[in-house]
Amino acid sequence: MSLMDNLLGILRVHVKRGVNLAVRDVSSSDPYVVLKLGRQKLKTKVVKKNVNPQWEEDLTFTVTDPNLPLNLVVYDHDFFSKDDKMGDAEIDLKPYIEALRMELSGLPDGTIISTIHPNRSNCLAEESYIRWSNDRIVQSFCLRLRNVERGEVELELQWIDLPGSKGL
Repeated sequence: MSLMDNLLGILRVHVKRGVNLAVRDVSSSDPYVVLKLGRQKLKTKVVKKNVNPQWEEDLTFTVTDPNLPLNLVVYDHDFFSKDDKMGDAEIDLKPYIEALRMELSGLPDGTIISTIHPNRSNCLAEESYIRWSNDRIVQSFCLRLRNVERGEVELELQWIDLPGSKGL
């Protein structure tokens, strides 16, 4: 059995920025984000001396199991010691996958398909919208980091169908 037999598609995660991240060095931090989906692990570049970093990076994952959460950890890069953890968050992909399975098309740009509200079981800092944008379904997040005194990370999900893959 090949990878294509189990592959549902590609998840592109656009890591936008961090907001009011924790200070882990003398007066600032050198943050970067590590994203994990199953056994796949990708990271952004390090932004030096900035607690409000602008990453604006796309990280892409192959998706074989739609039930796996996307895990995010922010670290402070250190040269002479182990990198410090600056908080974490978990993203439930199921609402986004459910919207994709609706097989919508031709909606007016900006149409909101679904709204996910912040609650105790998710890491949302504010409502997250699954919407139609540029002929595709995207979901935007502002995540409140856990296990840290403060900090949020903004990102956006986008799905890419692959010819020859199993699909959703």
